[in-house]
Amino acid sequence: MGVSDSWAAREAMCPHRLVLEHVTSRWGVLVLDALLDRSFRFSELRREVGRVASVSEKMLAQTLQTLERDGFVHRDAKPVIPPPVDYSLTPLGREAAEQVRALARWTGVRMDDVQRARDAYDAARESIAK
Repeated sequence: MGVSDSWAAREAMCPHRLVLEHVTSRWGVLVLDALLDRSFRFSELRREVGRVASVSEKMLAQTLQTLERDGFVHRDAKPVIPPPVDYSLTPLGREAAEQVRALARWTGVRMDDVQRARDAYDAARESIAK
């Protein structure tokens, strides 16, 4: 069994894990969060996401394609040249984006607790190493 065969086997056994990876990826979170507020053209979305982290055109395009394939993002290309393309959330995407935003807010609220846990863990590891 080759590498691609084993990947396909794992994906078939656990397809929801792949969707979760798409939604919670670095760019997936930022794209879903931005689109929750309104639709965007590609360049607008890149600027919006870029306020948090710099994203390449290639990575943004891949993220949008993945989220579109999963049914979260709707791509609306007008039949003119050059075609203006708007990206928005589908109802399924809106539901996912609301969950992602809630998790992002929760991490913001609980970050002090996470930092205290990290400090305690590091201190304990440090004392073991001595």
